[in-house]
Amino acid sequence: QVQLVESGGGLVQPGGSLRLSCAASGNIFTIYAMGWYRQAPGKQREFVAVTISGGSTNYVDSVKGRFTISSDIAKNTVYLKMNSLKPEDTAIYYCNVLQGPSGIAEQYWGQGTQVTVSS
Repeated sequence: QVQLVESGGGLVQPGGSLRLSCAASGNIFTIYAMGWYRQAPGKQREFVAVTISGGSTNYVDSVKGRFTISSDIAKNTVYLKMNSLKPEDTAIYYCNVLQGPSGIAEQYWGQGTQVTVSS
């Protein structure tokens, strides 16, 4: 089994910054991708950012230029640095990891961390 532990959420004013962290532990084999999703009240969960083994990254258009995803492979940890936060960034942020032994990829989710952007 794989466990994902997130941290770093909280309340911040518009224009502020936060950094989310997600550490994976347990039966870790090969991590193929690590990413973040978010779900705002009354909305579906949406993709935010991903970093893929090999270093490539991708972002949803609404966060490009403001959010930066990075990872520390040695620590099986992914980060999301969020700058210039807006009220519409308010959501529960979920860590997502795609990993498994050779030829197998399974998806895992964290428990979520609340990010609230409000004055």
